[in-house]
Amino acid sequence: MGKKLMQNKQKNSLQREEKNVGNMSQQHTEEKIRIDRHDKIKKKMFWVISLLFLVLFIVLGLQSGTSGDEFDLIEQAKNVINYYKTFGEDTTAISETGRAGNSRDYGQTPDNIACLIATVFGIEDIVTVRHIINAIFGWIGMLFAALLAYRISRKWYAAIITAVLLFLSPRYLGHSFNNPKDIPFAAMMMMGIYYIYYFLQTVPRPPKKVVIMLAVSIGLAIGVRVGGLLLIAYFGLFTVIYFVAQWYYASKANKLQSKRKVKGKVSEKNKIGKLFIRLFVYGLLISVSGYFLAVFIWPYALEKPFENIYEVYKKMSQFQVSLRQLFEGSMQWSDVLPWYYTPKYILMSIPVAVILGVILYPFVGGWKKENRTSLLFVYFTFIFPVFWIVYTHANVYGGWRHVLFAYPPMVVAAGLGFNALVELFKNRYLKITAMLLPALLLIMPLTHIVKNHPYEYVYFNELAGGTDTMYGNYEMDYYYHSTREASEWIIANAEKNGLETGSKIIVSSWHPASVGYFFRHDTSKFQTGFLRWNERGNHDWDYSIFVITGMMPEQIKSEHFPPKNTVHTINVNGKPICLILKREDKSDMKGFQYKSENQIDSAVHYFKKALEADEYNEVVMVNLIETYFQSGMIDSAKQYIDRVLAFIPLHETVNYLLAHYYLSKNNFDDALLVINKIIDNNFKFGGAYHLASNAYIQRNDLISAGKMLERLIDIDQLDNQSAQRLIEIYKAQGANEINAYRRLYSTIATSLEKRGKEKEAMEYRNLANGIR
Repeated sequence: MGKKLMQNKQKNSLQREEKNVGNMSQQHTEEKIRIDRHDKIKKKMFWVISLLFLVLFIVLGLQSGTSGDEFDLIEQAKNVINYYKTFGEDTTAISETGRAGNSRDYGQTPDNIACLIATVFGIEDIVTVRHIINAIFGWIGMLFAALLAYRISRKWYAAIITAVLLFLSPRYLGHSFNNPKDIPFAAMMMMGIYYIYYFLQTVPRPPKKVVIMLAVSIGLAIGVRVGGLLLIAYFGLFTVIYFVAQWYYASKANKLQSKRKVKGKVSEKNKIGKLFIRLFVYGLLISVSGYFLAVFIWPYALEKPFENIYEVYKKMSQFQVSLRQLFEGSMQWSDVLPWYYTPKYILMSIPVAVILGVILYPFVGGWKKENRTSLLFVYFTFIFPVFWIVYTHANVYGGWRHVLFAYPPMVVAAGLGFNALVELFKNRYLKITAMLLPALLLIMPLTHIVKNHPYEYVYFNELAGGTDTMYGNYEMDYYYHSTREASEWIIANAEKNGLETGSKIIVSSWHPASVGYFFRHDTSKFQTGFLRWNERGNHDWDYSIFVITGMMPEQIKSEHFPPKNTVHTINVNGKPICLILKREDKSDMKGFQYKSENQIDSAVHYFKKALEADEYNEVVMVNLIETYFQSGMIDSAKQYIDRVLAFIPLHETVNYLLAHYYLSKNNFDDALLVINKIIDNNFKFGGAYHLASNAYIQRNDLISAGKMLERLIDIDQLDNQSAQRLIEIYKAQGANEINAYRRLYSTIATSLEKRGKEKEAMEYRNLANGIR
């Protein structure tokens, strides 16, 4: 009886255990189904959001203005189409002549696509076509960044947050409207990085689409700019790292097999050998295919596939064009900007959410053993380009647009960081809180986008203090987007006031190509022209458009800015980034005409009349000062010199004239103080060195006089006249003519050597040694 009870008890216990196991299995299955269902929902959400962003990229891009070099690129694109139409007989696309300048050094694939579409379909408004193409490339960059975040984490939330972070990055979004070099390049680099990762995930048998798309990415990246060669370097580097890791694990496995006397040691070696061959063949096939795709779509490369690409690579590595940039409140030359220019600009002008996400990822899951490789992969692809710019002292300008291609991988890291933070918590409410964190941090950039469209890219984050704090200290609308809105305002509001020279209203600007484009349908009423800000009183115009880029920071921040005849401004967060001036009086122009004809009294009369309209018009005062100098009435000029320097202390021309004033009074010390002030502010102001040399000569200080002229060598401004002056100074110091020339050539050679121009330096060394 007891035995039977015991058996029944055991049977019941077994049934209960089987039921519990069944329930657990059912719960596990239900949980898996629930997770799969949620994953499918998030996947659908991702694609819905992505398609919505595509529409927004295009719609927002259609409302933007043109970029600074847009029309040069349009002209070059037409040349490229003609090159292929004539099978290379029309060589304009590969020449250095014409308005396109150095455009042959870029494959500019997006521009060529836009021009081809406009040509085939007879579309007159090519700018609109270009902006659509550009916006699509911006979206492609966002898409592949998001897909990489998913491929690494296998979580669609990571893809969603990456897409949102990139779309709500005002700098990236704004450049997507009309930056035809940096955004397409960033998109193709991001696509290439995605397929490199995909390739390494699927070797030794990667899908054909991966192989093809990786080659296409490389080809199109190089086809935008030669820096796309970096994708081949990335591919090679990460493939080598992958192979070394596999070899290391195989070696460990072989040792373990040897200890256990397990057969198969040879097969492990064979696997590694086969892997090496596969990787080598794939690497060669993909890299060569990508390279020659770029050659085929780039006319200058097609002429000499290796020689010309290498020439362009060297030229871009030692970019010679130097532009003055507003940075940290002063105008600085782009070839001597502080080493931290690029990293500082990035950190000031990207959403705080991205910065936080990048910092978070290594600490909330990125440094786990299973994630470590992908973390290093992603972080390397955005840290290395910035590091290289800093290390090589690269010549960059226009904020950090030249390194925009490093930004999408950075946003991938941020997306992975926020995803890992959400995954860290098991509690539902903590998960929701973690999801809300990036949303809260994106409020400021979203507000900026909504409030300031289409000037999204004029953005500084909370850490920098926003646009208000940065205004007058850093570049604003350096790509001249605002000329469109300014032009449209004039078309809608301009009225004749009786001052017009002819039957048309003259609209002049620093950027006549873009302004002229927006007036192309209104030429019966308007005439457009070119006008510099610091010459705005010298020429005939009725309305003028000026983007503040290039203006003196002290003037921009002055209480007397903008000028009194400003009738409309284009603003970002209440700060004017573009001015529209209306001519109410042409006394300044008449004064300049009389000044040019040396009719001093009439010139002075009209300049003073112009100052009655605006007593802080520095252009009129500079003209008046020069007029007094021209007539020998230097003392009369002094009051106007003081008036200008009272609100623009670093005005170069006026300080230069002040130094002349002191020299006329034999006040050498004050003259040299002013000259050094000019040089400290702008070391490429050649006239200051000449003036300083003259001052030292008058003080019988030939050594200092010679040193001042020698400094012209370092800025490549030593012309023949200056060289002869330097020779005379050397001779006055006791050198004969041969030694004077030898010293000059040796000094030039030393300067060139310091700047890394070894070939040119050697030529001057040979000249110095060859003089007898």
